[in-house]
Parts: sequence; structure tokens; C-alpha cells
Amino acid sequence: MRNFVFENPTKIVFGRGQIKKIGCETAKFGKKVLMVYGQGSVKKSGVYDQVIASLQESDIEIVEFPGVKSNPVLSHVLKGIDLARREGVDVVLAVGGGSVIDTAKTIAVGAKTDDDVWDYFMRAKTIQDALPILTVVTISASASEMNPAAVITKEEGARKFSFRSPFVQPKTSILDPTALFTLSPAYSAYSAVDAITHMLEGYFNNKEPHSPLQDRLVEGMIKTIMESTEVILRDPADYDARANMMWAATLAFNGLTAAGMGMTSLPAHMIEHSLSAIYDIAHGAGLSIVFPGWMFYAVEQDPVKFARLGREIFGIEENDNLKAGMEGINRIKEWFASIGSPVSLREADIPGEGIGKIAENAHVLAQAWGLRNYTEEVIVDILRLCK
Repeated sequence: MRNFVFENPTKIVFGRGQIKKIGCETAKFGKKVLMVYGQGSVKKSGVYDQVIASLQESDIEIVEFPGVKSNPVLSHVLKGIDLARREGVDVVLAVGGGSVIDTAKTIAVGAKTDDDVWDYFMRAKTIQDALPILTVVTISASASEMNPAAVITKEEGARKFSFRSPFVQPKTSILDPTALFTLSPAYSAYSAVDAITHMLEGYFNNKEPHSPLQDRLVEGMIKTIMESTEVILRDPADYDARANMMWAATLAFNGLTAAGMGMTSLPAHMIEHSLSAIYDIAHGAGLSIVFPGWMFYAVEQDPVKFARLGREIFGIEENDNLKAGMEGINRIKEWFASIGSPVSLREADIPGEGIGKIAENAHVLAQAWGLRNYTEEVIVDILRLCK
């Protein structure tokens, strides 16, 4: 196990009926809040009314900023920054999933600086401050509610980039599993894919050759996510399944599973960012296409680790490591398909001639992330395994 520092100061308030606490939690950081949310689902689910009632009970002035879309875009973020500055808000509250939370984080940064906020995504400047951020989670997938990262797409050039900073670590996040009851089957499936992929990217792409603790954490949480998702798709209002999924997705990418693993990388996420930036596909759907392809590309580089995954998750008994690893990849791909997530570019109506465009775009991000082995040609090879 490598040396590491693990610090996660986000306060989690978890459980049924806990949304009513968002008012008193927000009041600890200010009396005027910018409430960021999506395109109407929070109103249909009843979460919006619960949040508004709690904020009003705590005498908090509310400035609403709706309209965040899946794969949030810079142009909308800039409108939020202008509104936050103009209204002089004290705190930013995200009510939604990863797209809403990432938008809120970027607004919180932009409201405290005169810099071009995109410079932080390009790593040209370092974030120095941000408004306090709180969240009420309605989609559990990205773990943005408990990590210091945000992902935004700049429409010009279709650049989907990220930043990380302790200044955007949420102060408090409310996780009420009942808020997920109305989540569609498609987004329930995409959430599972996203959480599983977060963990497996670190599982395969790290610097630590001996990691039984971390491996078992990952394997156990993957089993839990798979079991819970299968229950959820049969019964969307199963509280225990939603609760297990919600907490597992948060733990999947809050720094816990990668602690002690040294430097980790996310090559499949790198490629998917370009895929969804260009074709506006849901992030989880893009990952269920890209990740099996990446696994088929990478399996020969570390057949022992891929074989371990197949044996621990699916009980594969094949003795040959490469064959066991290949079988495990096929089983992961089959499971993604079984829950209704696409597993090929064809299924997502992405033309074969688009591969070059995706690869060219992704190579720019690979360079920004320091993934030097992922040349444009390598990315093309991986995408061809996703057809």
C-alpha cells in the first residue's frame, strides 16, 4: 500500500425524510442561496417542494437557477455565474445529480473570481476560492456530492473537461433514497454503470501491485451495486435497494477505493468524455459502450488482474488467466446489456465514421490528463472494439 492522505470533510445526512434538514444545514453558511436544479424532474418527484419548504422554514432567501441538462454546458454555467454575482448569494445549493452538482460547483467558483472559469478546466489557473456548496441528491452515480471534482462541456470545440479543488468539496450532502424512487429505469441503469466504472478504472489503472484491501472493497461494492440494481429495475421503490445503491455510488468515487493505490488514471472516462461531448449521450450510457472496449484492449497487459475480477465477481473457474479475464469482460458487457444500457456504438446510433472524430477530440484530453500512451491511433483501436 502506497503512502496517502485521505481527507473527506463532506457531511453526509442519509436516510428517509432527511431532505427537511437542508434548510438548517444551508443556514450555517448564509441567508441567500442560489438553488441550482435541472429541467423539471425534481418538481415531478416532490423533492423541489420539500427543499423549498425547508429553506423557507429557515428564513433563507432563494434565487432559483433551473435548466441544467445532462452533460452540462459552459454557456449555461456562465448564466448561473452572472446570476449569482448579481444577486449576491452566500451559498450554492445543488438539487439533482452529477450534472447539477458540477454546474453548481463551477458557479460557486466563478462567483468568487473575475477569471475566465474555463481556465480552471484547462489547468491554466488554480482555483483560489468558491462559495460554499451543499447538495440534495436525486441521482446517485457520479459521487460529485462527496468529491472535489466537476465536469463541464464547452460547446465550442466540444471539449468536456474537468477540474479538481478542495474549494468545491460540498459542505453537506443530503442523501434520501426515496428521492430516487421516480428515477427512470434507463438512468437507474446508467447510474450503476457509472459507479462500477469509477471503481474499476482505479482497480486496473494504479501503481500498487499488492492491494487486497482495496480490491475487496471494490469487488464487494460492485456486487452490491449489481444486486441492488437488479432489484431496483423490478421494484423502483424498494427502499433498501435504493439505499444500498445510493451509498455505494457515493463511496465509489469519494477517494476511498483509490486510497493507497498511488497514481490512478481514468482512460475509459477520457474517451467517453469526448463521445458524450460530441454526441450528447448520457454519461453512463457512454461508459457502458466504451469500458468493455477498453477492457478488451487492456486485458493482455494485466491478465492476472482481469482474471481476478472475473473470478471474484462472476465465479469464473477457468484456470488460464487470459481466458478467465476475457470471460469476465464478456460477463460485464452482458450485465450492462441486461440492465438496458447500450454496449456498442451501433446501439447508440453513433456512426463508424465518427470514430476518428471522437479519437481526435479525446487525444486532446489525454494530453491534458497526462495519458501519454493513449495516442490518437490507440484511441481509434479501442473505439473499434466498441462497434
